[in-house]
Amino acid sequence: MAESIEMLLEEKKYSEAAARVKEMNPADAAVLLGELEATKVPILFRLLPKEMASEVFAYMESEAQETLIQAFSDRELGEVMEQLYLDDAVDMIEEMPANVVKRILRHVDADTRTMINQVLNYPEDSAGSIMTIEYVDLKAGMTVEQAFERIRATGVEKETIYTCYVTDSQRKLEGIVTVKDLLLAPKDEIIRNIMETNIKFVYTYTDQEETASMLSHYDFLAMPVVDAEERLVGIVTVDDAIDVLQEEATEDIEKMAAISPSDKPYMKTGVFATWKKRVPWLLILMVSATFTSAIIGSYESALAASVVLTNFIPMLMDTGGNSGSQSSITIIRSLSLGEIRFADVPRILLKECAVALLCGGTLAVGAFIKLMLIDRVTIPVALVVSVTLAVVVLVANIVGATLPMLAKRLGFDPTVMASPFITTIVDAVALMLYFNIAKLLLGI
Repeated sequence: MAESIEMLLEEKKYSEAAARVKEMNPADAAVLLGELEATKVPILFRLLPKEMASEVFAYMESEAQETLIQAFSDRELGEVMEQLYLDDAVDMIEEMPANVVKRILRHVDADTRTMINQVLNYPEDSAGSIMTIEYVDLKAGMTVEQAFERIRATGVEKETIYTCYVTDSQRKLEGIVTVKDLLLAPKDEIIRNIMETNIKFVYTYTDQEETASMLSHYDFLAMPVVDAEERLVGIVTVDDAIDVLQEEATEDIEKMAAISPSDKPYMKTGVFATWKKRVPWLLILMVSATFTSAIIGSYESALAASVVLTNFIPMLMDTGGNSGSQSSITIIRSLSLGEIRFADVPRILLKECAVALLCGGTLAVGAFIKLMLIDRVTIPVALVVSVTLAVVVLVANIVGATLPMLAKRLGFDPTVMASPFITTIVDAVALMLYFNIAKLLLGI
């Protein structure tokens, strides 16, 4: 698609190129513009209708937005900023260099500039930083007919009009009413009689991930945001919540893989930047892995007495690491969804122990049969490996379940305690168990 559009632009068939893009969804059009040569992007953007152009701009990556802003005249920049919803404008500004931000703020009206600065001043990753102040507010004493008149008068500028918020003269949130409620009620009905007063809301300083989780839990299209005095200051819409959940999931995955989180897409992150993200953790894990080498060195005499034991070290360490990773990732996921709390640790440990005994027992039996039939080892050696395997799985499950819970309790991100660290700990424990069980059963 991008190649055909570029060809049309080169042949100066502008109306045909514009017609094709006009038929696209704004999100798809934004992707298309991102695939074009940088010199072609401003040309195609200027061919789009004003309203569609602003929607496409909101969906574009920050690098493409910056390219366009550099190409815009002052009038074009002002028109685009005028059409953008406040939260989209704030998201864009946060990604821009300082000189671009200054130019943007110069070309918005004073009220919009004040509102942008207000949102930018909220703590990073808070509900206040992702909210929009473009919502429909009603009064409890209004009739349904009056409510519709207000929606028609102000709704064009709002990001959503389906959910309306009932506030008093001090902007304190009194209730919520949907357009569905209004449509089904008599036109002379008072809003106070049909509004929902059992309101769920978040504060401006509430964590954005918690806000997104609440939106998902209650199936809301928007979540009201209040200040410390419970005055309504904005709403977080479901599209912003989806962005937050995606960012947080990406961050958690990177942390669980021992990579420093980044807000840039993979293909737009340079080799040097990727190296900086990965190498510190690799160095830490490399140093921590030397403990396993030290443990093996301290049991050289046991290995010399029964060299065959060396063959099964990788299997024991890998199985323990895999088992601990399964447990930790399950617990981390449950913590992020709010399904478990620190008070549940005793029940979690009981469950993980039961699961570990079943898994460990199954693996021990399977390993014993393999060792006897395929590896042709002696029964004592097979017993050492099988018993160690069962105990290692038990220990790995306990470590994998408790470390993320402990990290959460101490105020750390539990994802840091995922696979790499747990694997290193379990490896060390597995080796010590292995050699001690071997000394006990083989008398070496």
